[in-house]
Amino acid sequence: MKTNLMLIGAALTLSSCSLLTRTADPVSVTVVGLNDFHGNLEATSFAGVKIPDPADATKTVSLRAGGIEAIGGYLAQERAKNANLVFVGAGDLIGASPVTSSLLRDEPSVLALSRLGMKASSLGNHEFDQGFKELLRMQNGGCDSNDTAKACKFENPYPGAGFKWIGSNVVDKTSGQPVFSPTYVENVGGAKIGFIGAVLKDTPGIVSPDGIATLNFLDEASSINKYVPALKRQNVDAIIVLIHQGGTATDGFAQPACGTLAGPIVDIVNKLDPAISAVVSGHTHQGYNCVVNGRPVIQGDFYGHLLQRLDLTVDKANHKLLSIQAANVVMDTRTLPKDAGMTALLTKAKSLTDAVKLTPIGTLATASISRTANAAGESALGDVIADSQLAATKDRGTVIAFMNPGGIRADLNATAADNTATFGDAYAVQPFGNTMTVLDLTGAQIKTLLEQQFDNPQAGSSRILQVSSGFSYSYDSTAAAGSRVDASSIKLNGETLDPAKSYRVVANAFLGAGGDSFLAFKSGTNVLQLPNLVDVDTFTAYLKANPALAGGAQNRITKTK
Repeated sequence: MKTNLMLIGAALTLSSCSLLTRTADPVSVTVVGLNDFHGNLEATSFAGVKIPDPADATKTVSLRAGGIEAIGGYLAQERAKNANLVFVGAGDLIGASPVTSSLLRDEPSVLALSRLGMKASSLGNHEFDQGFKELLRMQNGGCDSNDTAKACKFENPYPGAGFKWIGSNVVDKTSGQPVFSPTYVENVGGAKIGFIGAVLKDTPGIVSPDGIATLNFLDEASSINKYVPALKRQNVDAIIVLIHQGGTATDGFAQPACGTLAGPIVDIVNKLDPAISAVVSGHTHQGYNCVVNGRPVIQGDFYGHLLQRLDLTVDKANHKLLSIQAANVVMDTRTLPKDAGMTALLTKAKSLTDAVKLTPIGTLATASISRTANAAGESALGDVIADSQLAATKDRGTVIAFMNPGGIRADLNATAADNTATFGDAYAVQPFGNTMTVLDLTGAQIKTLLEQQFDNPQAGSSRILQVSSGFSYSYDSTAAAGSRVDASSIKLNGETLDPAKSYRVVANAFLGAGGDSFLAFKSGTNVLQLPNLVDVDTFTAYLKANPALAGGAQNRITKTK
């Protein structure tokens, strides 16, 4: 008996060893990622690559890159080389989109990515722009939308996404359970690649609160790590994080294994489980290909200008990663083939929206009004938008307008002849459809509001509000927190604000609800919501009323140090 037991024990030991040291069975898998697409069905200008100006060889212009035709052409080209290709996203696939997608409730964009074979994407903050219920419709399909004028106009009924949004850190407030699947596993070429999704935990501060009132957004790293054991039990061969949070790097997008990455993503990655092989990131609209704590961390600019590419060799017998290479690939419209199916989809979307998009609304003094801020944080376009909101609400007694710079999504470019701006041009600047909120703030509350611009947690540093004509102030960025704005410099039409006096102000509903951590708005009184007055409408009305419109002089905000 003793001998038999020993033999049995030896056999078990040998069996266990054989399980741990199976002959390697390698397979190559390509993971292609897209971040911050924002419904840009068409190619746009990519400042990361300059090419000779076709009209003047002595000058350069930005390359036009991205768009579903080029992305589709690239994916087809690469699938022909390696059928083991997985197309995924890192959030903000929809929201803040151009007219061609947004006027159709971003359904063309979701359908395009679905038909391009996307398998999964992390949630992004902009996926929540229209609220949780509408996001569920975007995932699951149907026409029960909070904007029936736009929903199901591209395809009726709207069939829903062919990919899965995933989010490990978005949970129901009552149950504590994830409202989307935390993970996704793709079987490809006999290998199993596991994905874990997450969105920045600060999402509640940058979307309208009413739409996410039932949700909590948890710490990213701990939420991601929570689901690693479950993927291991499924014997995945590699684990990749898709996360809508990022950083900045001084190296260019094409610099491999950069080591200069900074920002929230670095802290998150440093806390991740060692079993995680790579991180596909987003949110900060940067192009970088870095290494943090031995793992590739990559982001592909925005609007589909770049696709992130991870080439993996995995051992599917022993369920481990053998090698990984990361690169950003330019979606160069000059060299990539066009996807015929995507051309047809784009043509249909344009046919349904071009009449509105191309409607002339006004003229500019120059071809463009820039949203680029000066040293004080004020932009020529920010001045114009604040002035437009004040003009639209003066009959409600407003004297000051405030505009969040993050809501200004593009320069105002006159794309038609003779510096004529179209509705599409204006919509590209303000695509959110925010309504206006009017309220009273005291002079003291306005001082608090201005102090909240600095060390702003939603911006990572400072976020300077754009202000209307007649309002001015100065600040010292080196002063102590809470005392950076000189109270005596805060003036309205040349008179210093009285801390005890109430002033009628206007802002979009996002800001009015305390968005971007400007919580002073929530202390306002005599609040008036204007549901029929939308930001882009105030903007277009102002353009119509002011022919040959010039940008603001950027002299309302002064930075002393």
